Amino acid sequence: MTEKREVTSTMDFKTIIYDARDHVAKITINRAERMNGYNMTMVEEMCAAIDLARQDDEVRVLIITGSGRAFCAGGDISGAPESHSRFHGHPMGHMLEMREGFHQLVLSLHRFDKPVIAAINGAAVAGGLTLALSCDFRIASDQARLGDTALKFALLCDEGGAYLFPRFMGLDRALKMTLLSEVYDARTALELGLVTEVVPHAELEARVNDFARRLAEGPPLAIRLAKRMMYKQREMTLENALEDAALNVMITNPSEDVREGIRAFREKRKPNFKGK
Repeated sequence: MTEKREVTSTMDFKTIIYDARDHVAKITINRAERMNGYNMTMVEEMCAAIDLARQDDEVRVLIITGSGRAFCAGGDISGAPESHSRFHGHPMGHMLEMREGFHQLVLSLHRFDKPVIAAINGAAVAGGLTLALSCDFRIASDQARLGDTALKFALLCDEGGAYLFPRFMGLDRALKMTLLSEVYDARTALELGLVTEVVPHAELEARVNDFARRLAEGPPLAIRLAKRMMYKQREMTLENALEDAALNVMITNPSEDVREGIRAFREKRKPNFKGK
C-alpha cells in the first residue's frame, strides 16, 4: 500500500494545478484541450506558483508537467478570446506580450534556486521546449516529442529559444531544428542533448517522483547554493569562479547541516538535513 503523503500547501488556479507536499511542489499545466498552449493567464499563474514554491522553505524541489497528451505545445494560436493578451491591439503589443508575459516565466525559472524537474509527458515544442530547457532536469516519456515549430507559422523562437537551443544542442543543430521546423522523438532528443533521461511512458511519474524525493532528501542550503554557483560560474573566469566558491563556503561550512552530515556518517545512519 502506498503511504499517503501529507499536503503542506495547495492553491487554486484556472489554468494550472499547484500542489506541494513532502518538500516537493508540482505545477501541472491544465489546458489539455489546447495541448497546454500558453496564454497570458497561464503564464501569470505559473509565475505566481513558482513564487509560492520559492518562498516556501518547506519546498525543496519543483516539478513541472502537463495534463493530457502534451507538456506544452507553445503559444496558444487558436484565436480564441482567452488566447488574446491584455496587450492585444496595443501599438507595441507584440513586444509587450512577450516581455511582460512568457519572458517573465523564463526569468522566474532562471532565478529559482531550487532544483526544477520537467516531467515531459508529451509534446514540448516551440515555447514548450523553451519551458523545458528552463528547468534543470528534463525527464521525458518515450512518447514525448520535442522541437521548434515556430517557423511553420513564420514566427520566431522569441520565448528564449534563440538563447537556449544553441546552448543545449550546438549552434548548427539548433539552426537546423528551428529553420526546418524539426520535431524529434524522445530518443533523438536525448542524443541531441535536449533531455536528461528517457523512460517508458507508464514509468514517467514514478521516475520523476523518485528523482524529486532523492533531491529533497539532500541538504537544502547546499543544493541551492551549488545550483546558483554552477549557473553563475558558467559566465565567469576561473579566478572569479574560485573566489565565488570561497565566499559560498562561508555560508555552508558553518551550517547545522554540515555538522549533521558528518555526525550521520560517523554514526552510519541517514542524515536528516533541515536547511540550516
